[in-house]
Amino acid sequence: MNLQTEFEFELPVGFVDDQGTLHKHGTMRLATAMDEIAPMSDMRVKTNEAYMVIVLLARVVTRLGTLDSIHTGVIEKLFAADLAYLQTFYQRINESGKTQFPYTCPHCGKTFELDLAGLGGE
Repeated sequence: MNLQTEFEFELPVGFVDDQGTLHKHGTMRLATAMDEIAPMSDMRVKTNEAYMVIVLLARVVTRLGTLDSIHTGVIEKLFAADLAYLQTFYQRINESGKTQFPYTCPHCGKTFELDLAGLGGE
């Protein structure tokens, strides 16, 4: 049995870099215990606990478009919709280790697999 530790995603809006390039496709890895502990010693988190999500996502997002590196400065500049999407994506993959979940259509009642990784894009 193979353990999947990296998951692809597509941001709903996308990150626009300093050159005006839009980056939407990325990869997030499963978090380790240290990923969740290390931000607690970051001074930015100590002064503002809400900053923890920024530090945490900067640790686990391994790729975003063609950016050379992912750091807190990139995560800080995400649109609110993209930040919310990544927070939900993080919770889903770290709670279950997968991006597919059963979903029942509220209109027809049919149940099918919904892939959270594809919900960000068009």
